[in-house]
This record gives sequence, C-alpha cells and structure tokens, in this order.
Amino acid sequence: MSIKVESLTKVYGNQKAVDAISFEAKPGKILGFLGPNGAGKSTTMKMLTSYLNPTSGNASICGFDTQTKSLDVRRLIGYLPENTPLYTDMYVKEFLAFVAVTYSLRNIEVKVAEIVKRVGLEAEQHKKIGMLSKGYKQRVGLAQAIIHDPQVLILDEPTSGLDPNQLEDVRNLIKGLGKNKTVILSTHIMQEVEAICDDVVIINKGKLVANSSLSALKTEHASESLEYIFRKLTI
Repeated sequence: MSIKVESLTKVYGNQKAVDAISFEAKPGKILGFLGPNGAGKSTTMKMLTSYLNPTSGNASICGFDTQTKSLDVRRLIGYLPENTPLYTDMYVKEFLAFVAVTYSLRNIEVKVAEIVKRVGLEAEQHKKIGMLSKGYKQRVGLAQAIIHDPQVLILDEPTSGLDPNQLEDVRNLIKGLGKNKTVILSTHIMQEVEAICDDVVIINKGKLVANSSLSALKTEHASESLEYIFRKLTI
C-alpha cells in the first residue's frame, strides 16, 4: 500500500482531534477524505506529510514511517495544504524554479515549462504570485506539489477558489494523475467526490465513520444521494 494508517491519534490538551483512525490508500486510486469542519481532516493530512507527529498510532508512505523517515516521506509526496504558503513577491516561473531546485531536479527550465502548461498557467507565468486571483494561486500551489513527479499526492481542498471552468480543468488533471499515483483528496464538494474519487473515508469529530469504495458506499445506502449519506454519517 502507498499509504497505511494504523490507529492514528492526535490529542491537544483534553481534545482528541484525531481518534485512532485506520485506513489505506492504494496506487492508481483517488481516495476522497471527507468530514465536516473541525472533523480532523487537515490534522490527519499534516501527520501524513510529517508536519505533525501523532500522539499515538502510526502512518507510513510507501513503506516509510512518517515519524522516523520523514525526509524519505517528503521526497515521495506532493502536498497541497488548505492555505498554500506561497512567496507572493516572486514571479510564478521564478517560484516554480525555486521549488525545482529544492528537489534537486535537472533541466529545471524544461520542468517549469512543462508544469506551467500542465496546470494552465501559461498566461500568468510572468506575473508576481501576489497579483494572481485566488484560483490561479491555487494552480501555482498544485504546480509546486507535482513538479517533482511524486508517487503520492495529498491535496487539501485543491479546487478551493476556482471558477467553474478552472474547476473542470483541475478535476481532470487530478483524475489523470490518479491513474498511476496514490491520491488523497480532501473536499467539501460531494459532486467532486462523485466525479473523481474511487474510495471514500469519512471522519467525524476525529473518529472514522466510513471507509469503503465509493460504489460500495452508494450500494449500501441505496437510492440516497452522497450528500445525504454524508450528512447522515456526520450528524
């Protein structure tokens, strides 16, 4: 398995932000990671990417423990956090070249040109990031997450701020990436889950409440919409 999570727990004071959750994400599949605000989604993603250490339990990426092998984990993953940290005074191409250097990539100009085209930033590539709309900043964030061709992608609200045309483009890009990578996608948009996800994990108040393929979940709750299923499981 590319991602394996076992009894993962994070405690802040008296509050369990994540409460002993276990799941697996497989190569060639897109896993929708769902839950209401405050459910523990972003905290889980930060633990998977080695930005946070769990209180107990463990997680591994491609066999590397996220606590003891964090450098190996970071080389293997592409991460788009919910609020992507970007250097707003840098130009788009300059920033992506900087990211490429941090990964010790070769042929940096070629890599940057390829990724700019892939995420639809051609018209914006010579602008400063601070001048971009929220949607185009999100594309820059996605570009930095995939420029090094990672085996695993962890995307926290990747389509936030996109207009309908951008939304379709980015969904298609993620769907294409999911054919040969392991992708975990956090989103509030049920239509997005139905459009691109193969498997679904739902958490509520830090606890796991669903873990199955999307088709099996819909079969189990026959005739009910995914949005209704989500609401029912997260009351």
